[in-house]
Amino acid sequence: MDAPIPFRLVSSYQPTGDQPTAIAKLNAGIDAGERHQTLLGATGTGKTFTMANLIAKHNRPTLVLAHNKTLAAQLCSEFQMYFPDNAVSYFVSYYDYYQPEAYLPTTDTYIEKDASINEEIAKFRHAATNNLLTRRDTLIVSSVSCIYGLGSVADYQSLAFTIKRGQPFQRQRFLRLLTDIQYKRSSMSFKQGMFHVLGDTVEIFPPSGDTVIRVEMPFDEIETIQEVDSFTGELIGEMNEFKIFPAAHNVTTKEKIDGAIDGIKAELDLREKELLKAGEIAKAERIRQRTEYDIEMLKETGYCTGIENYVRFFSNREAGSPPETLLDYFPDDFLMFIDESHISIPQIGGMHEGNLQRKKTLIDYGFRLPSAMDNRPLKFSEFEERVKQAVYVSATPGPYEYKNTRPSPIGQAKKDLIAEQIIRPTGLLDPVVTVHPKKNQIDHITKEINETIARGERVLITALTKKSAEDLAEYYRNVDYNVRYLHSDIETMERIEILRQLRSGIIDILVGINLLREGLDLPEVSFIAILDADQQGFLRSRDALIQTIGRAARNINGHVVLYADRMTDAMQAAINETNRRRKIQEEYNTKHGITPQTIIKAIQDIAEEHTKLKMTRKKYDHHKIPKDEKKRLIEELTEQMELAAKNEEFEKAADLRDEIELLRREV
Repeated sequence: MDAPIPFRLVSSYQPTGDQPTAIAKLNAGIDAGERHQTLLGATGTGKTFTMANLIAKHNRPTLVLAHNKTLAAQLCSEFQMYFPDNAVSYFVSYYDYYQPEAYLPTTDTYIEKDASINEEIAKFRHAATNNLLTRRDTLIVSSVSCIYGLGSVADYQSLAFTIKRGQPFQRQRFLRLLTDIQYKRSSMSFKQGMFHVLGDTVEIFPPSGDTVIRVEMPFDEIETIQEVDSFTGELIGEMNEFKIFPAAHNVTTKEKIDGAIDGIKAELDLREKELLKAGEIAKAERIRQRTEYDIEMLKETGYCTGIENYVRFFSNREAGSPPETLLDYFPDDFLMFIDESHISIPQIGGMHEGNLQRKKTLIDYGFRLPSAMDNRPLKFSEFEERVKQAVYVSATPGPYEYKNTRPSPIGQAKKDLIAEQIIRPTGLLDPVVTVHPKKNQIDHITKEINETIARGERVLITALTKKSAEDLAEYYRNVDYNVRYLHSDIETMERIEILRQLRSGIIDILVGINLLREGLDLPEVSFIAILDADQQGFLRSRDALIQTIGRAARNINGHVVLYADRMTDAMQAAINETNRRRKIQEEYNTKHGITPQTIIKAIQDIAEEHTKLKMTRKKYDHHKIPKDEKKRLIEELTEQMELAAKNEEFEKAADLRDEIELLRREV
């Protein structure tokens, strides 16, 4: 590993409000070796900036876990701005489409595994593991994908090899080594994970980046190592050495394949006897036929469809032992931040059980060997074992966070390991929350809408169902309001355009469901109407209400109305917590002479709130690309745009669309 490079935080801001207190408390806890801490941060208080300060202070490899790809990409973009000199990586599931293998006994239907891999995201995953194995200043923003099996860390690291300028290296041996670590020789296309040979020149396209490594090796000696642009061939720089990591994370050796086959055969014999003894002749014949086919494929090619179901034999693990995941690539002293922990923690806990029943059915009916059960995500207890120090970040921490970080009300008092961050740098207060009966609610909402629009501000209305959201939007459209609805049926490329139109004033009212909670930064919104606030359930729980109320906390005129005929415990708790925070904020503003100001955010800056990663795509110098190559580049970028749209990476898709239009005009 290279000499350590410190994390260098780049920002024109200094911690303010109660950020310094929160940072100091969390720093002390990390220094003291506290395993669990919570950052209870209200919406808009700069929780990401606080995390960045903690990372810079402790200079340890860091994992930031988010509950979905979009939030992970947003965080990654922000951390890249804070740490431009350090290795900030993005690690999420690389499937655009994934249909797991399954069997439905009631209809006797076998569903074969089907998947489409997003090559851009696969690149980011490789960059993340490469960074972890070569440098300490690595920060990875990940989804729950980090708890799924990734292949043996030891094999991945041991099969990597370094080439140096002036090093004697037989060309054929070099090519064989590339093949052994799963690089493919290119024929027509040339992309990540491939190599190309032309005479004494070998070009390698590492799976972790956008540039190609060109190696000149006349007379079986490495004469030059160059980094070149993968599209134009333009020289980027000369290199003295380069480390080539495998093209796949589940790479292994021939010896391990042979050993795995022996283990698979032994389990097959045992399982077949069990089924025959139980009188399940058809199932015994099925498992024998399917497994022997996989064994033949492994012998011939080193690979078979569903190879992940035999992962225990390749890593020589005991039955029931946990798989190796991204967490195993981190050193023991790594830091973890779990963002929006009230969602992320339950999500991690539910992954294993969701996988269990499907695998059990495949095994029971002779489609897979019992060892397939070991191809699984980590159990929650196994996840906990791998996390030495964690900071949970949320405006509404859940039971797990409170259990581990709140002082015990009885018995021996536990330390208070919750750092509150309630004050906003802008001085903005949590919104005023009132309750209005459902009778005549449309008239009341319309009055609020008119007053809000007259101030040049926007409105969010949250409903409980898609149908009610659509009907309400239709009602206001028919009386000449500029309104749209937003829910999961809206095409992915439309969603970001709707939000842009809301911010720019083309739309005044947006009606939605759960999409109006975490992750939206809409400072123009000052009025939120929450319909059916007294309905029990997830969307009207205490935490869900607090999160929705928080959407109005970026505007000085922010206020929220809960439309309900009774006061539920969830409503009362949400109102009490909002009022508690508002009181703290008012006292701070009075003490420091602060006048609250609505957040001013350029409309185009909404790109920062989704997936505008500086690493998501290359910037091409159009003047250096021959005209006859621009058409091919348009096709390549169009494919990337479609993948980004499928992956809900709205801003990346929009950026790519703009570049495609520019190229088309030039052509």
